[in-house]
Amino acid sequence: MERPPTPRVSIVVPIFNEQENLPLLHAQIAAALARMSDPAEIVYVDDRSTDGSLRVMQELRRGDPRVRIVRFRRNYGQTAALAAGFDAARGSIVVTLDGDLQNDPADIPALVARLADGYDVVAGWRKKRHDSFVVRRLPSLAANRLIAWVTGVPIHDTGCTLKAFRAEVVKRLPIYAEQHRFLPVMSRGSGARVTEMVVNHRPRLYGHSKYGLGRMVRVALDLLTIKMISQFSQRPLHYFGLLSLCFLGLFVFFALLASLSFHYAPGNFGSPEQWGASVLSICLLGITFVLYFAMLGLLAELAVSASGMHRRSTLNRLLNELH
Repeated sequence: MERPPTPRVSIVVPIFNEQENLPLLHAQIAAALARMSDPAEIVYVDDRSTDGSLRVMQELRRGDPRVRIVRFRRNYGQTAALAAGFDAARGSIVVTLDGDLQNDPADIPALVARLADGYDVVAGWRKKRHDSFVVRRLPSLAANRLIAWVTGVPIHDTGCTLKAFRAEVVKRLPIYAEQHRFLPVMSRGSGARVTEMVVNHRPRLYGHSKYGLGRMVRVALDLLTIKMISQFSQRPLHYFGLLSLCFLGLFVFFALLASLSFHYAPGNFGSPEQWGASVLSICLLGITFVLYFAMLGLLAELAVSASGMHRRSTLNRLLNELH
């Protein structure tokens, strides 16, 4: 079989138990690539599937030299699978999509063409979704609104895996946990030009969804991390200062609430001494949280400063060696 040319476009597909979907998916990806003149490769990342997905991928590789397979030793999740795919990708353009056939590979040429308009990241927007409203669409809508509000990046559908990236942008992004959905936000934070495009979304034919309501907690925690990385990595004291002010405002609210409650219903709080002790405890707890976050911010500032000094020292040493 003739060796394929060096790819310009790398299609990265994380796979976990998609045995029935894989033949149809690969045929549709091949049809989409046939509409493009760019040489391409298809990188399937097997997240340690327990069905026959690996066997199907191996059969696809025997029939299509563009197919490459990355397999994990155990199940690590979609974010790790995408990160492994980014490392393995050889193309200057990387396109990601799910392996469940809900993303439409026919959108790939349009996503790649959109990059030519001067963008570094093109995020898919599943404007008309074919998912359960309560379990999938409503939590996704709430998460997208929250992410856009917190990060300031107005992406309508951060959870859509169908995206196109310039390889030099996505390969330098450190991602873990559930952070694959924050790739456009992280890219914008590094100076990349980000846009979005409406893409087709289809009902699932085989298998079942791997996601549930439990992921919302992980997404919320990752959002705090991404906010710091994307906007406060060089001034962490500001980030922890904002957190401390939020907690301070919360404790002031509870203290005022306790004061008003005691004023209008004093019998519910016991004696004035007991009420005063309760309010004092709330104030001390609030002050403790403020000081805690302030100290974290100062320590983070010292870490960033030390890191910058180390980089400058290393650079000076290398320059001296060159001279």
